[in-house]
Amino acid sequence: MVEQTRRRPGGRSAEKREAMLRGGLAVFAREGYTRAGIDAIAREAGVSTRTIYNHYADKAELFAAVIVASATRVAEAQIAVLGRHLDGPEPDLTGLARAWATPDPEFADHFALVRQVRAEVLHVPPDAWEAWLEAGPRRVHAAIADRLTRLGERGVLRVDDPARAASHFVALVAGEVTGQTVHGALPMPVAAIHASADAGLAVFLRAYGVAGDR
Repeated sequence: MVEQTRRRPGGRSAEKREAMLRGGLAVFAREGYTRAGIDAIAREAGVSTRTIYNHYADKAELFAAVIVASATRVAEAQIAVLGRHLDGPEPDLTGLARAWATPDPEFADHFALVRQVRAEVLHVPPDAWEAWLEAGPRRVHAAIADRLTRLGERGVLRVDDPARAASHFVALVAGEVTGQTVHGALPMPVAAIHASADAGLAVFLRAYGVAGDR
């Protein structure tokens, strides 16, 4: 299970849980799963280790709760970005590509955690890995595929395989920036980010644009 129901109801308990999730995210993002310790997370969260163990059975359970909560927040933000650019009468693929390629400092700790998870994938609890994929990457991928399907139905794009088209879109518009910034860890000028996103989108449209637009 991702999280046991050990905590008692009440506002104070909810506040402590949020503090533990924030503290856990900060420490896991900084130290990775293997090196992170419950003592360090307790200090970061401003709670006792006993409080953590009252809520979570062990580090693996806390880690799963942290990464799922963080991935859920990021997924909701990314799906909102999709909606802002594609759900109106005039889809803005250029705006979406640039927004998708631009690292969001609000989620810097999350993507630091993602870097750590990928680096030590063989040491991360498999249940936590799977829960993260479901809460974040797979959910967002499905949302992109759904929006591309709608654009295909509207005649904006030619989409035969929405899931693969979604993978191509992300790789083309954001892959170069992701690689050069290491998921936002290193700076990159905004103009360079936009140029990379625009170039990736141009390739995407050559593959998926309707006749006459390619």
